Amino acid sequence: MRMIRIYADSTNDLGPELIARYNIKIVNLYVNMGGKTYTDWVDITPDEIYDWSDANDTTPVTAAFSIGDAEEALREAVERGEDVLFFGISSELSASCNIFRLAAENLDYSEHVEVIDSRNLCTGIGLLILKAAELIESGETDLHRAAEYVRAFVPRVMTTSVIETLLYIHRGGRCSAATALFAGALRIKPKIFVADGKLTVAKKYRGKQNDVIRRYYAELEPDLRRADPDAVFVSHTGRLDEAIIEEIAGKVRALGHFKHVYVTRAGSVVTIHCGPGTLGVFYIAGE
Repeated sequence: MRMIRIYADSTNDLGPELIARYNIKIVNLYVNMGGKTYTDWVDITPDEIYDWSDANDTTPVTAAFSIGDAEEALREAVERGEDVLFFGISSELSASCNIFRLAAENLDYSEHVEVIDSRNLCTGIGLLILKAAELIESGETDLHRAAEYVRAFVPRVMTTSVIETLLYIHRGGRCSAATALFAGALRIKPKIFVADGKLTVAKKYRGKQNDVIRRYYAELEPDLRRADPDAVFVSHTGRLDEAIIEEIAGKVRALGHFKHVYVTRAGSVVTIHCGPGTLGVFYIAGE
C-alpha cells in the first residue's frame, strides 16, 4: 500500500509546528534582494526584508524554485515509493505548480503526483493542506480521491486582509507614487481579497489601522459564524500592535465555532507585496 505525502511550496505560511506535525515536505521559493538570492524561510526573515526595503527604498522580488529543486525534493518520495499531493501558490501569481508538474514528468512519476493549484496564497493554502492532512490521517490512501476531495474546497477558501500602507505595493510597481502618497495622507487602508487566483481590492477604509481592523472584523463576523468549523487563521505581516492581533484572535475564539484558531506570521511573499501592519482572517466558507 502506497502512502500519501504532502508537499507544498513555502508560501503556505503554516509555520514550523504544523509543518512538522503533518510531516509536510517544503519546496522553497527564493527572494532576490540587493544582488543576492535568499531561500524563503531559511536564510531570510520578513523583518530583514523590511529593513533592507526601507534602507534602499525599493522592494525585493521573489522567484519560484527551479525544476532541479523540484526534482531533488521529489526524489525523496520516489525512493520511498510515496504518492505526492503538492500544494502551490495560485498559478496566477507564480509558476510553482507548473514547475512541479514538469519535475514529476521528468522523473516519470506523474501518475503518482497530484498538483493542487490553490488559487490562493499564505494560509489560504494552509487551510487546504490541513484538509488533506486530516483526510490522510483518517486513513485515505487513494491519491486521486484525496486530490478530488481537496479541490472541492478551493473555491470556498476566503482570503481577505487589511493593508496598512500602500508604500510596499508602490515599490513593487503595483500603484503610483501619487496614489500611495494620497492614500497615506488620507489614511486609506485597502481591504484586499483573492478572487480567481488574483489579489483584488474589495473596499477602502479610512482611519488608524487598529480601528480599521476592528471594523474589518465586525463586517466579517457574520460570515465566520457560518464558516467551515475545522480551522481559521489570523495571519499578519508583523510590525503590528500585538494587542490588536490578540484582540482579533480572541474575538474569533469567543465565537466558539472553530475547532482550531491559528495565529501565524506571514512569510516573505506576502511581506514583500503587502508590507508591514497587514492583518487578515482566512477561513473556508460554509456550504
